[in-house]
Amino acid sequence: MDEQRRYDLVTRYTEEVVTDDELESLLEDSPSVYIGYAPTGEMHIGHFTTMRKLADFLRADLDVTVLIADLHAHLDSEKSPWDLLEARSEYYEEAIRGMIDATGADPDQISFVRGREFQLDEEYTMDMYRMAAETTVARAQRAGSEVVRESESPNLGGLIYSLMQSLDVKALDADIAYGGIDQRGIYMLGRELLPEHGHDAPVCLFAPLLSGLSGGKMSASDAASKVNLTDSPEEVEEKINDAYCPMGELEDNGVLEYLEYLVFPILDERGENFVVDRPEEYGGDLVYESYDQVAEDFVAEDLHPADLKGAAAAAISEVIDPVRERLTDQPELLAEAYPEKYD
Repeated sequence: MDEQRRYDLVTRYTEEVVTDDELESLLEDSPSVYIGYAPTGEMHIGHFTTMRKLADFLRADLDVTVLIADLHAHLDSEKSPWDLLEARSEYYEEAIRGMIDATGADPDQISFVRGREFQLDEEYTMDMYRMAAETTVARAQRAGSEVVRESESPNLGGLIYSLMQSLDVKALDADIAYGGIDQRGIYMLGRELLPEHGHDAPVCLFAPLLSGLSGGKMSASDAASKVNLTDSPEEVEEKINDAYCPMGELEDNGVLEYLEYLVFPILDERGENFVVDRPEEYGGDLVYESYDQVAEDFVAEDLHPADLKGAAAAAISEVIDPVRERLTDQPELLAEAYPEKYD
């Protein structure tokens, strides 16, 4: 593969690369990349955008590892009770495999690892103790401030969380750490500490955080702010139709961000266009080959929010449809992971 094409695949749809020069050097060889997911609440469309990015890594011939960070899920204010960790880990792996498959990539090319498979080993534990001795409480809190639930009297688990996530890079022998831009503080801590623990500072790729459908940041506790993987086509349509999407405005517009970071990359891989159905009396159908064309028409007010929402809801529903079917065909998986909702 052409070097520039490979670099473009690895970096497209990212918020930040730390650093470009280091990444270019890594891509002269066959680097490894990892991303971690703590199995807490149900996965949603925000996760799907990062799954789609893993397809880019596979196409660029990177070795990809997904960490199902089960211990992290409990350390962060017990967001996952101890007795549900195994069931939620199973659900997360199945959902991730479904999303990767839906992007047109092969989930069998990805290595899946559970935190407890290595985070209880003697070497890992000794490294963690050494890191704990080297890191102040304030530094650990600052690193995890965008990720770990905070309070005036934080649990010790939230402080260990940041150290472990940094140490996971070494334990998984990853050259590249990939995660949301909210993970930046943790991986910058890792870049500081890991060279003292026998591992190079990782290159870091950060994904943007999508806006919620109700405007502002997407919230796991606000069902209306996101599309869940198990939402029916009718539920997707309802959520998109109710979404914050003021005429001509791109900022905090979750509908447009879903199109930019999920729908269009998948359409591009399929060689398909995004079609907005409109009656002839209102100008007829609009056909878009790229997200930039959609954004341009929306800002110019040549594309009405009502027309955009209808087409976006249909496209989003189509993207998640195979994942929805995969999960709802396994009701026991959902019931065991989230008994309060599905039992």
